Amino acid sequence: MRPQSLRVAGHFGELLQGRIGRDGPVALVTLPCPALGVVARRCAATGLSLHGAGQRLLMPQRARALLEKLRLRVNGRFVLRAEMPAGGGAGVSTASLVALARLAGWQGPPDLLARACVAVEGASDPLMFVRPETRLWASRIGETLAQLPALPVFEVIGGFYGPPKRTNPADSDFPDISDLLPDWTAAALAQDLAALAALASISARRTMERRGAGSDPIWSLAADLGALGYVIAHTGAARGLIFAPGAVPTAARQRLQQAGLCGVVQFRAGGDR
Repeated sequence: MRPQSLRVAGHFGELLQGRIGRDGPVALVTLPCPALGVVARRCAATGLSLHGAGQRLLMPQRARALLEKLRLRVNGRFVLRAEMPAGGGAGVSTASLVALARLAGWQGPPDLLARACVAVEGASDPLMFVRPETRLWASRIGETLAQLPALPVFEVIGGFYGPPKRTNPADSDFPDISDLLPDWTAAALAQDLAALAALASISARRTMERRGAGSDPIWSLAADLGALGYVIAHTGAARGLIFAPGAVPTAARQRLQQAGLCGVVQFRAGGDR
């Protein structure tokens, strides 16, 4: 029996993102965010109708294209509500497609769903997989390049800084991160959160410097609040600070808001969820 409502969790930027080799594919390690997602429900009606609570979460032509590629036939009125801003780098587009497919009855392999999402949008986050942070994900081709070790539990507090910016699938202007991958694997195997946070910060800083984000407040916020490191949406507005569990300062939320971050959210990631 098809579900009538469900929720697909988003992500909060990327722990790593860049080219794998100077001319290699764009790949990422996502940061799952259980606190933000897309809520979807299906109502009895005729024809395909999409509603998104004031945000353009999913264009009808892309919805139809996805259902056709998955060989799903559905009539109904789908109501989608995002708990995060579109263009924020938190996975609204992918979460909406995954929610639509599942409401329409998709129960097939997640890799096939991922390729369908890439086919209709040009890029996809790995939100259709369990524990997506354990994949080196080629987002423009919808493939797992490598399986990665599980991450230790950590805490993130962050928000959205600056205007929304949707992912451009043709954008491949990212720094090479292939040198970071061996250290990432080693740090994850050792459950070394400080080393992982430092690597995430290096990846974020490389992208921001390449794109001229010199005035971004995340650097000074990390230093002022004693964070282990920081994470960004490499093509969106999400900015977050990484802490050990229970170590987020009580003043962090206020400091982020004072620095101009909106929609501040705090959540845990990693572990054996």
